Amino acid sequence: MARKTDVRSAVTLRSSAGTGTAYRTTKNRRNTPDRLVMRKYDPKVRGVVEFHETR
Repeated sequence: MARKTDVRSAVTLRSSAGTGTAYRTTKNRRNTPDRLVMRKYDPKVRGVVEFHETR
């Protein structure tokens, strides 16, 4: 169970290709306060695209 003072928070990464594909991951809010951007595989595009953090 997550504590109220937990540093790691759950984030959703959405595809920049507009396909609606999403990944769930966690990030450390102290080390990376900016929005997360990762290159991951999008099965609908059948390729690697950028995924941006949504809030």
